[in-house]
This record gives sequence, structure tokens and C-alpha cells, in this order.
Amino acid sequence: MTTAKTLLSPDLSNWDPENEETWDSKLAWRTLWISTYSMMLGFATWYLVSAIAPQLNSIGYSLTTGQLYWLVAIPGLAAGLFRMAFMFLPPILGTRNLVAVSSALLLLPMLGWTIVVRDTSTPYGVLLALAFAAGIGGGTFSGFMPSTSYFFPKRLAGTALGLQAGLGNFGISLVQVLTPWVVGFGLLGTATLTPQSTTDGSLIWLHNGGLVLIPWVVLAIILALVFLRRVPVKANFREQMDIFRLKHTWIMTAIYLMSFGAYSGLAAQMGLLIKNLYGGFDGAPNPLAFAFIGPALGALVRAGSGPLCDRFGGAIFTFIGGVGMTIGTIVTLFFLTPSSVGEFWGFLTGMLIIFFFAGFANAGTFKQMPMIFPKRQAGGAIGWTSAIAAFGPFLVGMALSVISPTAFFIQCALWCAFGTWLAWHYYTRPGAEAPS
Repeated sequence: MTTAKTLLSPDLSNWDPENEETWDSKLAWRTLWISTYSMMLGFATWYLVSAIAPQLNSIGYSLTTGQLYWLVAIPGLAAGLFRMAFMFLPPILGTRNLVAVSSALLLLPMLGWTIVVRDTSTPYGVLLALAFAAGIGGGTFSGFMPSTSYFFPKRLAGTALGLQAGLGNFGISLVQVLTPWVVGFGLLGTATLTPQSTTDGSLIWLHNGGLVLIPWVVLAIILALVFLRRVPVKANFREQMDIFRLKHTWIMTAIYLMSFGAYSGLAAQMGLLIKNLYGGFDGAPNPLAFAFIGPALGALVRAGSGPLCDRFGGAIFTFIGGVGMTIGTIVTLFFLTPSSVGEFWGFLTGMLIIFFFAGFANAGTFKQMPMIFPKRQAGGAIGWTSAIAAFGPFLVGMALSVISPTAFFIQCALWCAFGTWLAWHYYTRPGAEAPS
């Protein structure tokens, strides 16, 4: 019996995941794990500002509430813009170069934030510029996910993309958990860097938030250069523009803006919401102790739902996720004008419902797109929809800086209801136009 190894060309020129004889599963899974590792570091970089910002005033900065909201929102704006560029890169650069270069770019915001937290005279404009640079970490998503879709057959698309996106999303919780811990001591080999004094007289090594990730990024660069390959999916910029003539590109964009847009935006602003809504009460909850829980829950659900989407289809998961997110936003509405600290648990419950069901919807959409679109167009659609949804942190932060949380969550509930209807009408109901 002829084996796949003898039929697959050494240069991968006849690569076809839909044919077992010209598909290397080991290479596919190796590519998934290495690019997912880099993506997790990218998400950690993207949300580094949200983990550091709540501490800036305590070490000597004098930023207003609005300035802090904008500082945390800017990485979302940057990620959306970067994703619009990254979405075109997989067929141009190839996976190996894409992952290596993307990983190297993460060093810029990490080193930058390591430096500026040690100098409280740094102008606000510089902080905004470094917040923008942190968006590189979120931008890589729309390059990595389409690239990964080239390596797997459609029957495994839900599993592969669900694992990559879900585990990559854990980078949000990673930095939100890691930062409060590592800022409490001098890291091995860097203890000579003097800590910052807080307003209550204690010491904090806030520069460790960016510094601790740098060695792991260097490892990602090495892994990409040594172990990754390029598969023969190529297209220039003009050829990739054909996705914008397809109706389902825009429908899936609206749905993913609902699911990942809300997930990423609320993940970025969770800590500041807790501080601003409940920080004035005696026994107020510590934002850093709770901010990571929702993003971690959503990431876990997304990763776990991938294989189920392969079995039952992605559309039903997208629809159920939308219903749950709508309910979660309505529940949260009742706890946005608290009269006591005890209402925090109702607020947290509503937020966790949103994050939980966002995981379902995020997994479902990424199973749907490889089924709705041909291989190259699926990659482009994944890149585009993820680019628009990456504006979530910016849109949420901008909205919360100009309108009340109550007004924002009312609008969020309406958008979730609209996205849920789209998922039902076009993909889930009996006789739907594109069941997936």
C-alpha cells in the first residue's frame, strides 16, 4: 500500500489536506501547536496594557478615568487595523515567515512598557503609542488562523481552529493573572532594577509585567524558524479582495463582531468596570482578582467546543451562543448602578454568562467559515471577520468613556439579539440558506 509520505512532495507542492495521501498530519499539528503558542503570547501582549493600567496612578502617574479607558481601548483599535494587514499575509509570506516575524514584533511593546513604568514623567502620548504597539499581539490572529486553516481538512477545521483560538485566547487571562503576581518581586537576573513606590508606601515591580514574557517570545521565534514550513497556498493582494463581493462575508462579520467583539472588549475593560462601579464601597472587590475569570472561561469553552462543532455543525453553537450572550447582557443590566457591594456577585454572574456563551459563538463561527467558503476564501473571510471583531476593545472602551455603562449594555443586548437572528435566519433554521 502506498503511504502518504511517498506521495507528498518534499517541497509540499502537491499539499492537499482533503487527500490523506498528500497530507502530513504531523506537520499540520506541529504547525498548530507552535503558532498557537505564539498566538497566546500575542494575546498576552495585546492585553498587557489592561493589566498594567489600573496600577499606573498608584506609582505616580496622574491619569483621569477617561484617559485610562482610552489607554486600555487603544490596543483594540490597533489590533483591528493590524488585522486588516495581517489577513493578507498568509499566502504572501507563508506560515514560517509569518509566525517568526509576528513573534519578533511582540518585543517592541514588551520592552516599551518595561521602560515607561519606571519613569512616571513619560508623556501620555508615549503611553498611547505603546498601547497602540501592543495591538500587534491581537493583529497576529487574522494571519495565524487563516494560515492554520490551510493545514487541516474541513472535517477537522472546528477542532483545529477551536483549539488555536481558544488556547490563544488564554493569553488574555495569562497576562491578567501573571502580572499581579510577578510585580510583587524582582525577577531572577533583573532584581537590580529598582521597584516603584506606590501611594501607600509599598514597593511594586510593575516593569516585570512586560519583562517576564520576553524570553518566551524569543523561544517562539526560534521554534517558528526551525520547525515550520510553507504550504502552497498563494495569492496576491488583488486576488484576495474577492471575498468582499460575497454576502456571507458581511453576515459572518456582523455575527463575529457580536461574539468576539463583545468578548475581547469586555475582557479589556472588566477590571476598570469593577473598579469604577464597585471600587467606592467598603470591602470593594479587587479588580485584578476577578478580571481574568471571564476571559479564561470563554477561552476554555471555545477550545472545548471545537470538536463538538465538527460533529454537530458550527451554526447551532453560534446560535446558542448568541441567545446566551443576549441573556447575559440583560442580567448584567440590573447591577450597573449598585447601592451596595453585595450586588457585585450579580454583576459578576451576568458577565460570566456573557463570556461563557461567547465561547460557544466564537467556536461556532470558525467552524462555519471553512464550510461556507472555499479554502482560500475561507482564510480571507476568517482574517477579515477577526479584523473587524478585534476593534471590540476599542469600541467598548470608547463607548464607556462617553456613555454610561447602562446605556452601553442596552446597546450590547440589542446587537447580540440582532446577531442571534442572523445566525438563525441564514444558517440554523430548517431550510436555511447556508446550513453549516
